[in-house]
Amino acid sequence: MTAVSTLSAFATSIADGTVEVVDLTTPLSPSTPILTLPAPFANTQGLSTTPVSNFDDAGPGWAWNDLHLGEHVGTHLDAPTHWATGRAGRSVAEIQLSRLVGPAFVIDRTNEAAADADYLLEPADFEAFEAEHGQLPPGAWLLFRTGWAARGDDAASFINADDTGPHSPGVSVAGAEWLAAHPNLSGFGVEQVGIDAGQAGGFDPVFPVHHHLLGADKYGVTSLRGLDRLPVAGATVVVAPLPIVGGTGAPARVLAFVERD
Repeated sequence: MTAVSTLSAFATSIADGTVEVVDLTTPLSPSTPILTLPAPFANTQGLSTTPVSNFDDAGPGWAWNDLHLGEHVGTHLDAPTHWATGRAGRSVAEIQLSRLVGPAFVIDRTNEAAADADYLLEPADFEAFEAEHGQLPPGAWLLFRTGWAARGDDAASFINADDTGPHSPGVSVAGAEWLAAHPNLSGFGVEQVGIDAGQAGGFDPVFPVHHHLLGADKYGVTSLRGLDRLPVAGATVVVAPLPIVGGTGAPARVLAFVERD
């Protein structure tokens, strides 16, 4: 009876606006920026659609499309099986649902990222965050706000590449090790195209957040928007990827629930 009452109160709070539902998802379209690897590596495809019928002879009363897209396009979840260090771990359809819902914490480095596109979070940043806001509780999702979402409708600005490769903020090797070792962390979310920094292909190991986080049975989410609408602590996040059997990841709808006065 208590569980029913709790859920009823939650539904009422959404209906009356006491709890706001904030969409953290980038709209998915053919122009949504995607990660592009240098040659000789293969790349995923972005979104494209093929009409099946559109109120025509193929279907006079209905419209629908076939979708063609990669697992790691737009706002998406990286499962452990996406990376060599997690290849024996869980695919996206095998992740425990309780790991995809949890308290959200926002670490904000918008000013630093504006001054330095290659800004990196270090263990000291995470330790200072916990010193101020308390240790991350079980099931926590740590979300990295950088202001990068404002670039999301301009692929060139979002990827921010030059002759030395892409430049976007991220996490250092030591910072990635800290995230992977945290006993309570379920996942790490970013506004950028990938969970690693733009220059992380030159780190040791390469792409250390992928290497350490996914290898530790934790999850990454990319291309988030709306983090500026969340408090530093107190929101609840729901990460809802498509349950692709054997999938290394999947496009996801990411929602946050925020109490309002």
